[in-house]
Amino acid sequence: MRPKRIVIIGGGPGGNQCATHAARLGAEVTVVERDIVGGAAHLWDCIPSKAMIATGETLGLMRTARGMGISDVSASLDFTALRQRIESIEHRLEHSVTGLLESQGVALVQGSGRLVGPHEVVVDGPDGETHLDADVIVLATGSRPRLPAWAPVDGRRVLSTRDAYPPEELPEHLVVIGAGVTGVEFVHMFSAFGSQVTFIVSRQQVLPQKDPEVAAALEEDFLERGVRLFKGARAESIEVGEGTVSVRCDDGRQATGSHCLLAVGSVPNSDGLGLEAAGVDTDGGYVVVDHNCRSSVPHIYAAGDLSGKLPLSSVASMQGRKIAEHCMGLHGGPHRHLDYEKAASAIFTVPEIADVGLAEADAFAEGRKIRVTKVPFSANAKALIANDPRGFVKIVSDPATGVVLGGSIVGRNAAELISVIALAVTAGLRVTDIVESLLVHPALAEALADAAE
Repeated sequence: MRPKRIVIIGGGPGGNQCATHAARLGAEVTVVERDIVGGAAHLWDCIPSKAMIATGETLGLMRTARGMGISDVSASLDFTALRQRIESIEHRLEHSVTGLLESQGVALVQGSGRLVGPHEVVVDGPDGETHLDADVIVLATGSRPRLPAWAPVDGRRVLSTRDAYPPEELPEHLVVIGAGVTGVEFVHMFSAFGSQVTFIVSRQQVLPQKDPEVAAALEEDFLERGVRLFKGARAESIEVGEGTVSVRCDDGRQATGSHCLLAVGSVPNSDGLGLEAAGVDTDGGYVVVDHNCRSSVPHIYAAGDLSGKLPLSSVASMQGRKIAEHCMGLHGGPHRHLDYEKAASAIFTVPEIADVGLAEADAFAEGRKIRVTKVPFSANAKALIANDPRGFVKIVSDPATGVVLGGSIVGRNAAELISVIALAVTAGLRVTDIVESLLVHPALAEALADAAE
């Protein structure tokens, strides 16, 4: 009996995780990728941005070294060296992912894949067309930045997010449009590099989908950095002049800088995939999937941004793993489905922001009874030792059972610390389970136990 043939279009986190896991389970797997194995969004967006943020954080540490008892410390940004560092990280990660796929016997085909029927994929590659027959097809083509019609993006003065990792030159004054996660990370990193930044947000707070207390902490940090905030202003036109970019808002305000960057969301890469020909239902360009990530065609799955679920690499990777298990018959009986409401997420500003599970504001909006406890890092010994007592830990729990329902963290290493709360939320642990854990002292994690107590 021949092995099951699985063709995956897209080599990002969802695609490569599905590929390696399915290959270990005995499938014959082919991955089609047109750009970079490891994922364009992952290696061109996520990893470069975090590398830039890490550089900015190091600059910040050097500038505040006097608070640690160190004198005569100076530092400046080498933009060329930063670019080389990012390229080096990208190459190493791509090589690592490619090596893992090849070690599992996964075939790699370069080019753009499209469906020409429910069981056939055609790849338009450098050497012409390649036809692939498949028992199972996995679509993991990701997304790309949304570019409004009124924005004359040229990659030089008016930038999409893909143009800014890093841009050709360090902006003297960057105007950032977009109140979400990507926007605030850009505001943070370029203000850390020394650029003047104006931030245009259409709502009355940055991060409108996050806890207002978390957003307020970030806004306070931005103002301390000298960031100019335009809140409640929707950008509607951009005019490029001689060395300047002017953004006009719907309330009459205007922001002028040397560069402008748009971080106003993304659109799915579903164009040209042949979804209609294969009978795959879509909604706004996203593939409609069930709890097993199956499309309207049972043997065609979607993972990552294309699935219309949470646009997180961690979610895409888990979707890929679940797809491999499902299509290989491992989910015949009861099993744990993906619960997107329990996915942890982080924003890599300084201080970092992370959250998971039920948010305090959402619980109140639903009229749900909860217990909320909060502990500032200013009461934590390790935070004081590190000379960074900013932020807090907040835990949301059920007052009747003590079960942890969610939490948010603002502060140093929040992206790491949230894992403890995420585990508690996923496993249905109680606050007493955290309190009674014997944690390291001194450690930032002690604030978790204090908040749980």
